[in-house]
Amino acid sequence: MLYADDEVIFQSGIDWKHLLFLIRKAVCIMHEGDYSQPIKPYLRYSNPKNRIIAMPAYLGGDVRVAGLKWIASFPDNIAKGLPRAHCIINLNDSLTGVPLAIFNSALISILRTASVSGTILEEYIKGKTERLKVGIIGWGPIGQYHYRLVNEYFYPYIDQIFIYDIRIIQDLDNVKSFSNIQTSISNSWEELYVSSDIVITCTVSDSPYINMEPKKQALLLNVSLRDYLPSIYKYVKNSIIVDDWDEVCRENTDVEIMHKEFGLSKEKTTTMYDILFGKKMCTMKTVPIMFNPMGLAIFDIIVSHHYYQIISNEKSGIIL
Repeated sequence: MLYADDEVIFQSGIDWKHLLFLIRKAVCIMHEGDYSQPIKPYLRYSNPKNRIIAMPAYLGGDVRVAGLKWIASFPDNIAKGLPRAHCIINLNDSLTGVPLAIFNSALISILRTASVSGTILEEYIKGKTERLKVGIIGWGPIGQYHYRLVNEYFYPYIDQIFIYDIRIIQDLDNVKSFSNIQTSISNSWEELYVSSDIVITCTVSDSPYINMEPKKQALLLNVSLRDYLPSIYKYVKNSIIVDDWDEVCRENTDVEIMHKEFGLSKEKTTTMYDILFGKKMCTMKTVPIMFNPMGLAIFDIIVSHHYYQIISNEKSGIIL
């Protein structure tokens, strides 16, 4: 069985174009029904803000691999100088159940998250003639890798990036040293929000706070799922995208609150398949668009399988 950690994953390289392709492939396989993905359970104890989530899945097509992501999220770790998230992913041969690999790697989960956002962003920028402004709220690992995605893959389309975090951002000079795009720190989320065509929320907020009308044609990548007050619904009610309704309409997400307060239903949302393969983004570009990704295990499985293949070929991991 192969074992690899964050360092091995990082040294294997980050090919954003291929990662976005893999997410699209997983969405297509899911649409064809060749997958299995139970609703993920949340394990909570003691402090209710902490959680450990089990995410099992099988993905068919030409991938044909099963696995489990076991991810712990403890927001108070940040104040202790520890990572908020710790993640273990194991892969099994789908025919025999034999373990293939185990990854002790939050990086795979981070790359998956940014790549899912990237597929929606890729559709959004199609046909855009003006260069866009991006705002990232939250400068933890998820925010930083969304920054890398935008800076490294979408830079021809982006004019400026704004960053805001409730904590002091101390590494911006280092960030600017390798940036392709003008980058600045905003004084508040409000300042960033009104200036951005694309708003990416990457926080650990446990209560909503965004209550402002977005730009008329803004893309709201609601990665952290708990930043928007229900009043946002009146601006995005006809342009809400989800990765999976049954997953995202629970656990006190913005989607669940809009469902309870305004009657948002599955039928009133748009799927990732509709956006990536059904050209539905074209019908939304005159209104603010809100993407709500709960995070699907099939995405973790296909990204993990990709790195399993690379590491196996390079023989850079540890064989147990």
